[in-house]
Amino acid sequence: MKVQEGFIPITGGNIWYSKTGDGPGVPVIVLHGGPGGSSSDSDPLRTLGDERPVIHYDQLGCGKSDRPKDTSLWTVERYVEELRQVREALGLEEVHILGHSWGTMLAAEYLLTKPTGVQSVIFSSPCHSAKMWERDQREYMKEDFSKETQELIEHCEREGNTDSDEYQRAMIQFYERHVCRLLPWPQKLLEQMKKNNHEIYGMMWGASEFTVTGTLKEFDVTDRLPQLELPSLFTCGRFDEATPETTEYYSSLVAGSEFHVFENSSHMPGVEEPEAYVSKIRDFLNRK
Repeated sequence: MKVQEGFIPITGGNIWYSKTGDGPGVPVIVLHGGPGGSSSDSDPLRTLGDERPVIHYDQLGCGKSDRPKDTSLWTVERYVEELRQVREALGLEEVHILGHSWGTMLAAEYLLTKPTGVQSVIFSSPCHSAKMWERDQREYMKEDFSKETQELIEHCEREGNTDSDEYQRAMIQFYERHVCRLLPWPQKLLEQMKKNNHEIYGMMWGASEFTVTGTLKEFDVTDRLPQLELPSLFTCGRFDEATPETTEYYSSLVAGSEFHVFENSSHMPGVEEPEAYVSKIRDFLNRK
């Protein structure tokens, strides 16, 4: 399948993008997770390229894009402007948007600026309230960990010892249950995770999923989600950090939206259930 790659000059630097396929359908642009994550070269959504172009890009500071040291660039507002600039540079007058994890926060904020030409949105493993996300992770922590491990996590976060071996072992245990349940993790996923920009993650989110201390601490668009007046799909995994209960609640706030759970996945159904994931996304896009 034809793949076009290149760089786009945007506010703060140059970002890498790829366009997979040249199918006749309206393109879909994928917003990766993080903050500080990157696109996946093995994203199964690329197989949709025969039907419609699939656009990936690494946000500034991430993956193959420039990594400037100016921390004033790490704001939701600039990332929203970045998406606008990407659409303009690639001539994406009509587009579908798929955001995953942090990408759903970005997608929501972008859509609430009322851009033209967006045909639909897919919120994959969404976070639309940082406080609700933190609450859900702490509920998981109570279910998954002994009281002693919970106290260890609390102590490390309180004392700023989140780099300790004990804390990291607890995080790995959590990630294996609620981020990706395939064991061992696929090599490509491990390689992708190594590319993450931890400085951006720490500044915007915090030390871990359990405690939001960064600039996104007060992020909450739940009261504005009813303003979204376009076809919307909310998805998550049965064991997802983005819990089915909270994801369904978000979906209930958008009139006419659809809600779907991938029964054998946690936070990465594209890795854990790639065929089911692509099938659901394809079905939704082809009806819009």
